[in-house]
Amino acid sequence: MLDFFTIFSKGGLVLWCFQGVSDSCTGPVNALIRSVLLQERGGNNSFTHEALTLKYKLDNQFELVFVVGFQKILTLTYVDKLIDDVHRLFRDKYRTEIQQQSALSLLNGTFDFQNDFLRLLREAEESSKIRAPTTMKKFEDSDKAKKPVRSMIETRGEKPKEKAKNSKKKGAKKEGYDGSLATSKAVPAEKSGLPAGPENGVELSKEELIRRKREEFIQKHGRGVEKSSKSTKSDAPKEKGKKAPRVWELGGCTNKEVLDYSAPTTNGTPEAALSEDINLIRGTGPRGQLQDLDCSSSDDEGAAPNSTKPSATKGTLGGMFGMLKGLVGSKSLSREDMESVLDKMRDHLIAKNVAADIAIQLCDSVANKLEGKVMGTFSTVTSTVKQALQESLVQILQPQRRVDMLRDIMDAQRRQRPYVVTFCGVNGVGKSTNLAKISFWLLENGFSVLIAACDTFRAGAVEQLRTHTRRLSALHPPENHGGRTMVQLFEKGYGKDAAGIAMEAIAFARNQGFDVVLVDTAGRMQDNAPLMTALAKLITVNTPDLVLFVGEALVGNEAVDQLVKFNRALADHSMAQTPRLIDGIVLTKFDTIDDKVGAAISMTYITSKPIVFVGTGQTYCDLRSLNAKAVVAALMKA
Repeated sequence: MLDFFTIFSKGGLVLWCFQGVSDSCTGPVNALIRSVLLQERGGNNSFTHEALTLKYKLDNQFELVFVVGFQKILTLTYVDKLIDDVHRLFRDKYRTEIQQQSALSLLNGTFDFQNDFLRLLREAEESSKIRAPTTMKKFEDSDKAKKPVRSMIETRGEKPKEKAKNSKKKGAKKEGYDGSLATSKAVPAEKSGLPAGPENGVELSKEELIRRKREEFIQKHGRGVEKSSKSTKSDAPKEKGKKAPRVWELGGCTNKEVLDYSAPTTNGTPEAALSEDINLIRGTGPRGQLQDLDCSSSDDEGAAPNSTKPSATKGTLGGMFGMLKGLVGSKSLSREDMESVLDKMRDHLIAKNVAADIAIQLCDSVANKLEGKVMGTFSTVTSTVKQALQESLVQILQPQRRVDMLRDIMDAQRRQRPYVVTFCGVNGVGKSTNLAKISFWLLENGFSVLIAACDTFRAGAVEQLRTHTRRLSALHPPENHGGRTMVQLFEKGYGKDAAGIAMEAIAFARNQGFDVVLVDTAGRMQDNAPLMTALAKLITVNTPDLVLFVGEALVGNEAVDQLVKFNRALADHSMAQTPRLIDGIVLTKFDTIDDKVGAAISMTYITSKPIVFVGTGQTYCDLRSLNAKAVVAALMKA
């Protein structure tokens, strides 16, 4: 049973809605719009919201969205067929009202679609009903029982004949000998006195016909088959005269006319004139370079190397009209038109360090977004797909929740409590170093910081934070802030419970009036269950305001695996009813990757969490906020 089915425009106007079991579809549909449609994550046509599963279909030509919702525990096999049928009938029935594409016409339009929808729903449900299990067939009902007994009795000579037929594919020579030997074994050597045949008025039996054919074959061919085959080879006509000797290029021969065995021209153009074009097509530039992605357009894909040049038979006017015909938007886009462009886009994204699964989902999302859309005038398939992909990437890097630490810290100050930030991540990504960078940034903005050394496992972790605290205190001494200590380290040594140290540090910061508590945790691999349980305990017990995942910009597919398993471990090992997951990302070592910035796309796409900070060096000042347009420009650069 369906919970709801709704049809609305991409502008937000609900054209028609069916209420089934659910009282309201506003919450799930709004979640679908926020999390999928606005975030450009339309590669998968299914979305899960609480206990509901939502399936949707986009009509890009008329800017419509069809959404159906049902309980997640149900398995409704007819939903895909239903949504396709409703889409087809609704578009055909109200084509005139929809084509006006104005909000006023849609508001004034009367979309009485209830009876049609109920009919389609009833047909879809009936077509998907489970058939009753069929009873086991009896032998009398099988095909084998209907065959006569005579057809199941093997007669002599039948099997060798089938083998002879099958051996025809292997050559006539083998066929002759195999057939004769097989029939000679199957048929007894009996000789009749008079030759029987239809000319004597006697009808031959099957065995007699086989024996007669065998005798004729032996008399005519016998043992001379091999000799005749050899003679046919020797009797082949020989060419008279002597060919000119072939001399290769390194032989020093200067008579090039004698050696020119190839076609002198190609379409009337000397091949020497085409060598430069062929070299350009094979690619003499930098390896893997996409030349502004124009060559990947499906309009020009099947063209010959010299197709851009006007031929001798066509004039300049015809070439210009051909170019305009390829540019003017005269048809709607289909998946076949975009397939070659999206393949090259996907390979380009993977080369820029985007995870392979994410690149595939991005291209599928762009295909769903553009399928059925009419191209604008003077726009190619390549430019249209590239523009849509750029818009999707910018939207992905600007997720629904924006983290503003300075605003949140000031809000915590008004409540007279410290703002707590917990750092987590795998080993060696730079958690402690970037914690020190964020401390410096907070000190520059006038906030006091307490660093909690909760990495009680790695040797030298506490000493590293102690060194950072001493250097930061030298940059912001108490005398410059009215005798107030701006940065301090809270430590309890090694081998202690990290969750208990964090709890004590937060209580100490509340009593001493620190504005921010930065909790450093031990690095751990995402597959280490005991350490992930300890991290989940620390976050559950202390309920920090912000949980930051520190990841490297060097990784590709590994970034997806790390984030997914960290989130899953925090959810599985949390003792709270609503587990606390990762809130934001700190992307480190961004200065080492040049333009291979795909890890930023992978991390934000898989978690829908923003990249709060980007580390670009080794000093305290090397901390940046993410510029989505700059990252996308570097990602799309050839």
